[in-house]
Parts: sequence; C-alpha cells; structure tokens
Amino acid sequence: MKRLAVVLTLGVSCACAWTSAARAQGRDWMTSNGDAQRSSWVRSDAKISRDSMQQYEFQFLWKMKLKNVPRQLNSLTPPATLERLIGYRGFRMLGFVAGSSDNIFTIDTDLGRMEWEKHFASTAPASAGTLNCPGGMTNGIARPTLTTIAPAPGRSSGGGRSNPAKSGVGQPGQGAVTLAKLPPNPPPPPPTPTPNTEASRPNPANPPGGQFGGGPFLVYALSSDGMLHAMHLSNGADFEPPVKFLPPNANSNGLIVVDGVAYVVTVQNCSGTANGVWAMDLAAKQIMTWKGNVVGSAGPAFGGDGTIYVATGNGGENPNSLVALDPKTLAVKSAFSAGNQGFSAMPVLFDYKGKTLLAATTKDGRVHLFESANLNAPLYSTAAGGNDFASGALASWEDTEGTRWLLGPQNKTVVAWKIADQNGTPALQPGWASRELVAPITPTIINGVAFVVSSGEFRTNDSKVTALQRARRSVPAVIYALDAATGKELWNSGTTITSFASGGALSGGMGQIYLGTYDGTLYTFGFPIEH
Repeated sequence: MKRLAVVLTLGVSCACAWTSAARAQGRDWMTSNGDAQRSSWVRSDAKISRDSMQQYEFQFLWKMKLKNVPRQLNSLTPPATLERLIGYRGFRMLGFVAGSSDNIFTIDTDLGRMEWEKHFASTAPASAGTLNCPGGMTNGIARPTLTTIAPAPGRSSGGGRSNPAKSGVGQPGQGAVTLAKLPPNPPPPPPTPTPNTEASRPNPANPPGGQFGGGPFLVYALSSDGMLHAMHLSNGADFEPPVKFLPPNANSNGLIVVDGVAYVVTVQNCSGTANGVWAMDLAAKQIMTWKGNVVGSAGPAFGGDGTIYVATGNGGENPNSLVALDPKTLAVKSAFSAGNQGFSAMPVLFDYKGKTLLAATTKDGRVHLFESANLNAPLYSTAAGGNDFASGALASWEDTEGTRWLLGPQNKTVVAWKIADQNGTPALQPGWASRELVAPITPTIINGVAFVVSSGEFRTNDSKVTALQRARRSVPAVIYALDAATGKELWNSGTTITSFASGGALSGGMGQIYLGTYDGTLYTFGFPIEH
C-alpha cells in the first residue's frame, strides 16, 4: 500500500507538472483563440511542421456526430484541449467541446472516443432565438489559463508529447534526468474565507481555479440560463453548485478564467443584457461589469500584467475605441479613439523585442499597431483597404528566426504581414495572401503551419435572410495548411468535410487539428498515432 501511494503521488505530481508546462508554453488550447492573448498560436508540436506536412501523411483521422441541435447558425465550438491526463484508466488526451443546445462533449482525441458528456437542464424559459440573439450556449469550454505571454519556440524547453521524447539516467539518488527538468508545482493560493456551512464549503483539495493553485483540473462552461458551471475535467462532476453569472439567453463570447476570475463579453443586448465585459470573482462570487459595444468573437485579450484589452464599435461607452481595463475593477485605464471608424475585431497581444504590442483592425480595412503601455496613438497603421476584416480576430505567431507575423481573415482571403523596424519603430510589411476562400475564419498557427479555413458559410448583410436559408446556401468547409511564412499551400482537406463551419478559429495541437461543423460533426485531421 505504501508503494502504491508513492506511485500515485508521483503520478499526480507529474500530471500537474506536465499540464502546467503545456499551459505555460502554449501547447494546450485553453480558451477562445487558444490563450489569454487570443493569438490562435500553438507554439510547438512534435509532429506538425512545415517539413512534415510535405514529407509525411497528414490525413483525416476520424469524425464524430455529436447529439446537438444547432441554435440559428451556432452548433459546436472549437475544442479546448488537454495534452495529458493521467488517471486510473491510463493516459488521456482530451478535447472539450461545447454544443449550442447546452451540451458538453469530452472526447479522447487519440481514439476518437467519447470520454464523458453532459447536458445542462436550463432553469430559464426557452428562447426561439434570432440570428443576433440565438439563445442556447454561445461560449466554448474554458480551462483556467495564464496571462503570462508564453515564449516563442527555442526560448525554452519542456516535456510532454508535444516535444520529442527524452530519457536518461540521473545521478545516484537523483532519479531520471527527465524528472529534474519538470517544472515545480506552483504554490497554492492563500485560503479564502467561506461561510461556515458544509453546503457552501468547496473541497479543500480543489481551491477555486483548480488544484495546486494552477487550475489544470477544472473546466468551466456558461449555460444558456446564465449559470457558470465548474466541473472536474476527468468526469464532468460538479466542483461546486453552478453560480449565476449572466441573465438568461444573453449572447456572450470569449469565456476565459484567469487568476481566479471568470470573464466574458456580451453583445447585441440580447434579453436586455447590457453589452460589455462581465467578470466574476470565483471565490467571492462577486460580479462586475463594464458597459461598451464590444466587437469581435474572441473575447477580451490580456496583457502579461493582467490588463484587459477590448475594441468597440459605435454606441455605448468609449465608442470606436481600443480600451484598456483594470482586471480587478474593470475601470478604464486608457483608451484610443478611432474617431468615426469603428473597430471590427478584438485585439491580439504579443511580445516584440521585449515589449508587449497589440494589433487591432478597423472597418476601413486598416491594421493598427500599438504598444500596450501607451494607447495614445498607434505606432503604425496600414493604409485603408477595400476589404473589411471578418468579425473574428487576428492571429499572431513568431518564427524561429524571431520574425513576428500577423494573420487576419478578410472577406475572401487570409492575409499576412510581418513586423519590422522602420526608423526605430515597429511597422507592418505586406507578407502573403491565401487563395480565394468562402467566408474565412481566424487562422490557427501550429509550429509554423497556418491552418486556414474556407468555412463555406453564406454571409449576407440582409437581415431578412433566415438562418435556415443561410444554411441551405452554404457550402462544405475546406481546411488548407499553408507555410505560415510564405503562404505556400502544403495540404488541404479536399471533399472530406460535408457541412459548413460557423464561429471562431479551429483548434489543435499534439499532431492534430479539430473543426466542428453546423451539422454537429467534429472532424479531426492529423498524423496517425501508434498504440
């Protein structure tokens, strides 16, 4: 028994260390657009690379039809991922998918097998929904993540299946050399006073935000009735009773959990819910709001110091502005007004030569580059373009030579820029443009490969065209893998996908990519895994 206890303790410690390393190095897909900076970038992968996409067989692996009914055009969200779960049933690589009809599907992505699923019985009256206010569950699943901006490849190393395996014998009494390379567990947070009742006292082994202070063992979902659910990722059991976060049938996006606080953005004033940023302290259950006409579908972006950045359109407080908010109070710290030109997508944040920069787009087709510490004026703005940017988000990545790139979906293509110094100031230089695409969504970059999606969705500004009519006029989605530095096509999914996609970026990592379609099917492509 003593030996078994030691083995179990070591397993839990290793699981925590591996999971923390995966989060810190940007390998797990934690929230909308991947991370707190909304970069849509998986920094390293042991299998996916520009070379391997041309040399080996990247292919369709499996698909799974999930029991979910679309709400207007909403269906499945990109999976949040977990690189490695070590449990009593062995190792698992998991994907957590939200379905618009208040469903969660947790899938063993190695085997294409359902691990567990859950349906939330709404406590609010059902809503028929409209295109702007579809009702149902509009957010993806969120795992607690970090505001720290993860390093680019080559700046640090880590274990796990996303890097080539290493082994060796350590010094006598020190264990294997691989154990010495595991990062230490983060310290637990200070205890938070709670009412002295058994019903209200959470399990002390699982403080709010997750075990070991890092939060890797809980997942969060926001159901259509506005209740925030915290669940154990291994089986979906409630960590604590659901908590009221939003009014029922609000249209919200970008659910994220950082530093013990859950944040979300509300749009379209659905069910009378004020547009803006909402925050809930997970320990105190206190809720704060900042009202503003926030744009984009990715949710708020975070700087390394926790500062929240959002972009707004017409109306509300700070219209047509890029706004920095204090994470504790949601008070405005600074803002830049674009005048009569509204922003079209959420900003993306990234490191550039030791400084945190952010980029955002306006409806005239411009890309604006800012230093996060100074929003008084852009460092650089591109010329106005004829193509507006899709209402999603930009993506950003850095290659191994240290060149920083921005990618963005326009009406019929994905375009790329690289950042270079111009007279000592960062500036944007044209990079490449993809082939013509049908309603492209935010690209996802994995280890130097840009996965761009021709979503196939029929889009129109005519509000009289219903969701059903749009669905009938849409065409199947196609995924293209491009060299993220040149735009050269490396692979495409051909005719494998039979429905269209609607929503945010596809997710991926660990040698695989995932795309959910309108008809409730989750498609997985990648390199076959040996078992």
